[in-house]
Amino acid sequence: MKRTMLKAVVTLGLLVGGLSVSATVTHAHGYVSSPGSRAYFGSSQGGKLNKNVGRAEWEPQSIEAPKNTFIPGKLASAGVSGFDPLDIQTPDRWHKSEIPTGPLALTWTLTARHRTSTWDYYITKQGWDQNQPLDIKNFELIGQIDDKAAIPEASVKHNITVPSDRKGYHVIYAVWNVYDTTNAFYQAIDVTIK
Repeated sequence: MKRTMLKAVVTLGLLVGGLSVSATVTHAHGYVSSPGSRAYFGSSQGGKLNKNVGRAEWEPQSIEAPKNTFIPGKLASAGVSGFDPLDIQTPDRWHKSEIPTGPLALTWTLTARHRTSTWDYYITKQGWDQNQPLDIKNFELIGQIDDKAAIPEASVKHNITVPSDRKGYHVIYAVWNVYDTTNAFYQAIDVTIK
């Protein structure tokens, strides 16, 4: 009887422990904290400056989908369930960070570090329609950092160049491509370019 009871307690302990580890892994990845992304500014880490952001309020780091998931109208959420409020697009819906043209430092805050292939950065083209859902056809690549499968630090800083012909409201789209899985992490960053 004691042996059966001990087996049951150990089995239950392993099951609960396994579920805890699993829950930790699924909620841990990364977000852009400077200039802050839509998801970041909807979370307590970003001061909840964006409202009604769905799951981003609790897990801005979890916008993870297969690489090259550029679903028209679903860029900010990457089509991930519960993050769809981030896809609402109007000129005044989101908190914006003021940035200059030229060199721009961006910071990712990682809650789990993954071997990385590339970090890709896009910006909306001149004349993009601020009232239309985000679509990758209205963005251009402005930077790519090849990490050659390295494991990044918990805070990752990159420098990109904001084109000198951009002024006013634009969106920077940041993509962290994981090396050893088929997935990537996606972040939409709303900026006012001075």
